[in-house]
Amino acid sequence: MRAQSAADLLRALPRSSDLAPAWYLTGPEDVLKEEVLRALLDRALDPSLRDFNLDQRSAQTLEPEEVEALCGTLPMMSDRRVVVIRDVEAWKRRTRTRAAIVRYLERPQPETLLVLWQGSAEPRPEADLAAKCAVVTCDALSPGDAQAWVRTEAARLGVALPDDVVAHLVQAAGTELAALRGEVKKLSALPEGTPVTLAIAEALVGVRQGETVLDWRDAVLRGDAARASALLEPVLAQSGVSGVRLVSLLGTALLCVRAARARYDDGMRGRGLVEAVFGVFRNTRPFGLGEWRRDAAFFAECAPQWPRPRLRAALQAALRADRLLKETVVSDERGIVLSLSLELAASGRRAA
Repeated sequence: MRAQSAADLLRALPRSSDLAPAWYLTGPEDVLKEEVLRALLDRALDPSLRDFNLDQRSAQTLEPEEVEALCGTLPMMSDRRVVVIRDVEAWKRRTRTRAAIVRYLERPQPETLLVLWQGSAEPRPEADLAAKCAVVTCDALSPGDAQAWVRTEAARLGVALPDDVVAHLVQAAGTELAALRGEVKKLSALPEGTPVTLAIAEALVGVRQGETVLDWRDAVLRGDAARASALLEPVLAQSGVSGVRLVSLLGTALLCVRAARARYDDGMRGRGLVEAVFGVFRNTRPFGLGEWRRDAAFFAECAPQWPRPRLRAALQAALRADRLLKETVVSDERGIVLSLSLELAASGRRAA
């Protein structure tokens, strides 16, 4: 069946007249899967009867001979029952159970709503399951969509967040919704009536404005070795930040600059170049960027200073740093990342 995004489903579900008998939740963003599952349960089951008509199982322990009874049991005092099977990627090893589910999907019970949950480690849907289910893709959000999600989550928790706080949360924590949910929960725990200011958000998140991983990245790409060096220590001290994450972030940025440079070499300039880079973001949805419009303009600005030989050397240097950081015998991650940023700054002076 044709796949739809989590956002599209959540918008359409309250207005839909009927529910598909089987759903397949895929993609890397498990928080969105939780929201989709909650919406399906709210749509399918009376809350007072949910305990009688909801069965949740793990694909790792489900035996093939259990499938018929699990999916064929009639609901109790309700029109439907819901069966949720998590971690269906385990069926790559448990092929007999997978075959039993595929057989069931050929003729699903009208009284059963089956939800298959594929873990984030295996984001791509399996063709035989996708062919028989309504597929919902729960992809990582763009920074703009992540900001919208933060506003919705904050409203759900009863806390009002001004725009500068929302933008700072996404820039500091990234677009991973589990991390953002944790930061919003911190802010919602403030005493009732406390206005949430940027200063309060900086203190609770532990990241000051101007000292985020993206600020460090931008300093490296601009060739500002002094600022990149000064930012490295406070950035590495932040929760969830490591040398591997910084090098990965820089590698993604270099690939984006390479895309901008290719279009620059084709004669694009100004707004046309920015729009072309933004189009690359829409098509590829690279992970770890800041606000897309802002980053498209920034990478377009960087393009003239990053000719192809410099980009090629920088990507090779980032790969070497990544390998060093992943060697268990190496412990000086700050030194490795600092050396990388200084090497890239020096390459800019040579290119000039």
